[in-house]
Amino acid sequence: MKNILILGDGAIAKHFVEWVGRKRIGTHRYYVTCNDPHVSARKQAQNITFLDIDPTSYIRVKTVMEEVNFSRVFIVLKEKTDAYYALKNVRMHDSKIHIVLTDQWDDEEIAKEEENVTVIRTNALLAAHLYDQLPDVPVVAQNVGLGQGEIMEMLIPFGSTFAYRHIGSILQRKWKIAAVYRNNKFILPTNADMLKPNDTILAVGKPLVLDSVYKMVNKRIGMFPEPFGKEIYLLLSFEKDKKNIFRYLEEARYFSEKLPDRSLYVRIVDLNDFDALEKIKTYESERLRILVCYDTSETENLVEYDIQYYDIGLICISKETFGESIGKSLYALRKAVYIFGRIGISEVEKAVVSMEEDRKMESISASAFDVAQTLDLGLCLCHFDPEGDFESKRYVIEHYETLSSIFDYPVDIVQETANPVRKLHHMQRILQIVPFEPDFTVRNWLRYFSTHLEDFVLIDEMHPKLLIPYVLSEE
Repeated sequence: MKNILILGDGAIAKHFVEWVGRKRIGTHRYYVTCNDPHVSARKQAQNITFLDIDPTSYIRVKTVMEEVNFSRVFIVLKEKTDAYYALKNVRMHDSKIHIVLTDQWDDEEIAKEEENVTVIRTNALLAAHLYDQLPDVPVVAQNVGLGQGEIMEMLIPFGSTFAYRHIGSILQRKWKIAAVYRNNKFILPTNADMLKPNDTILAVGKPLVLDSVYKMVNKRIGMFPEPFGKEIYLLLSFEKDKKNIFRYLEEARYFSEKLPDRSLYVRIVDLNDFDALEKIKTYESERLRILVCYDTSETENLVEYDIQYYDIGLICISKETFGESIGKSLYALRKAVYIFGRIGISEVEKAVVSMEEDRKMESISASAFDVAQTLDLGLCLCHFDPEGDFESKRYVIEHYETLSSIFDYPVDIVQETANPVRKLHHMQRILQIVPFEPDFTVRNWLRYFSTHLEDFVLIDEMHPKLLIPYVLSEE
């Protein structure tokens, strides 16, 4: 058992003593000089002793400290002069004892030269708590762990990309959902638990990762391409895209016009036609910028720099330019990628999500609804299975039906016993929305003999594709 001395008066000391009395810290003994009648009249714990002494009197403080061996002293006084003398009195008797002092006057000099003194700046602490109440500010644990933001509390708002998703569908690398609070109840979550609007999750992980997760949690419909980034980027290779340069430019402009308040950055590489360049420059405006690269050896690094510098969220690119090297960079950056098809985006009538692994389907669901609603497209969730095993995807279908009700946007559920590759190939005027897989960047002729749908995403040249990252918290 340790002995604690509390030299206090005023409102803060009153509340502090009340906390000591009702919290589970009965293994120590407390000696308190706070003589507020509202405190002393209360029924206090048996381990609290009230002292009728003046903390500014050296003789009184010395007498108490000689009778009892204290391990720590708290100075919680409302008057600055009283706090100064109380600190001096304690130090005169014991130069090594640890002291906790509340600074209620924004005095940076108080206890500045003292050792073994912890100063709590009450105004700064109150301001920090007020800041936490501002909209879109994550609440982080300040008195637990390192206090650097590695423990963060997040509210799941209505319309969040995390709402109505099973925890097992949320890939948690370098961060974890440690607890869920719902209706004032604590839940120790499992992968089978579903997050709901107004839930509060307690997440632990690297602070930078949690900042990214916080943005994802608060991402809502109508903000695409966020949370991947804000602006649109078109990568044009004059060598690989020469026949379609102006068609690709018009499609990218279509995105910038449809997506609200989004600018378009056009990066030109492999320049070999200056007449075409001059014509492209006539498209420049306040929301459309032309960026030209004359050094072909630095294309990959330059693209990565552009994406980071201009806060790019959606990259428009041809299948030929996508390639293995550029594709790997875009996957590592976790950006949404639009790959041009023979059908232009303005001709598309329906956005199609083909059934894959449950976790991926839930991860891209909010973006699918967002894109369909923003571009005014029909949304279709297709489950084509050669064996007719539809029961295994029941949870995914329920998830999309729930989001359809929440966002008040219809989704067409199609289930057929059929070859998925053949069915998709014969569909007309569709935009395929698929999870962004790392294997997309690998060129392998064996893909042509594969029976897996993901192996045909880049082989099919007819339909445009939208690749949605589903591992945002890995780095």
